[in-house]
Amino acid sequence: MTKAKAGVDKNLQSVVDDLEQPAVNSHHAQQIQQDINDRRHQDALNHDKTEDRDPSHS
Repeated sequence: MTKAKAGVDKNLQSVVDDLEQPAVNSHHAQQIQQDINDRRHQDALNHDKTEDRDPSHS
């Protein structure tokens, strides 16, 4: 495996910058929170290691 470069991941930094923006109003605040929730959900899906126990799916 290759070693990661020292320093900040540019993609991760842009995500952090996006999420640190202050909300303009309640609708915008809800949109920001939903984006955070969507990212967490996708991360959970990406790390799900459970097996499909239904043999009809193989």
